[in-house]
Amino acid sequence: MKLRTLTLALGLSSLLAGCDQVPTGNSDTSATSTPAAINDTSAVVATVNGAPITESVIELYQEQMQSRRPGAPADRNTIIEEVINLELASQSGAKAGLDKDPRMQLQIDQQRRAVVATAAIQSHLDSNPVTDEELKKLYDEQVPKGSEYKARHILLEDEENAKKLIVELDGGADFSELAKEHSTGPSGKSGGELGWFSPKQMVAPFSEAAAKLEKGSYTKEPVKTQFGWHIIILDDVRESTPPDFEQVKPQLQSFVQKQRVQDFISSLRQGASIEMKAAPAATEPATPDAEPASSGSGEGLSLIH
Repeated sequence: MKLRTLTLALGLSSLLAGCDQVPTGNSDTSATSTPAAINDTSAVVATVNGAPITESVIELYQEQMQSRRPGAPADRNTIIEEVINLELASQSGAKAGLDKDPRMQLQIDQQRRAVVATAAIQSHLDSNPVTDEELKKLYDEQVPKGSEYKARHILLEDEENAKKLIVELDGGADFSELAKEHSTGPSGKSGGELGWFSPKQMVAPFSEAAAKLEKGSYTKEPVKTQFGWHIIILDDVRESTPPDFEQVKPQLQSFVQKQRVQDFISSLRQGASIEMKAAPAATEPATPDAEPASSGSGEGLSLIH
């Protein structure tokens, strides 16, 4: 795994998006989801048809606006007017019975759910802060150090065909042309180009074989990995220059926090009673990206197909 491509698929971002409105109701009356009465003792800034707008509401709206549009002007009078307009529109909708519409009640309940979930996750992160010791350990493990390699490869399904192509290479055949014609990997269409990669980006047998090659030479025996049989040619070698710890610390911290959230959700699922009432819709299995990017930029994946 290369530092610049540290990612973690959580699926929570969409769940927690759009949580910047204060819920006003709930269609579910169960004990686990009924919202608590609001205990707002802050000063009343304005009333709209008798409904109070408090200082806390204004502050919350201002925070939400700044979150959506960082650096946007935060004129207090403008904010108050916007909140008044929202309240007027809300009262109009309630008068028309829109808040009784089942789908509208579901939206309100979903928004309440997302707001509380966000608060729970943030509370968990606050209680389990990321330490510099963790970040430095991750830095040492993940940041590429030492040599980087630029190589091409031909991926085949069986050893016999791989050996036949090596014989052709020994006879002067062009490596890139053979890759275009025979490689089963996605890089085949570009002549097997893999770009620059560090050993950690590739599965061990592939990295070890590449590291033993001299520039311009290719493997005389096929290299077996879980993805098939490879013929590798080494085009170049260079020493990598890793970024400083402080430079990548924010990215590392984000990665660890996402892992914290994933572990938190996993622990909640393990302790919960979850009953699926209907089978989930069938989905097509995702096709994994097969190889490092071949642009030569050094971006890549951990495994090679």
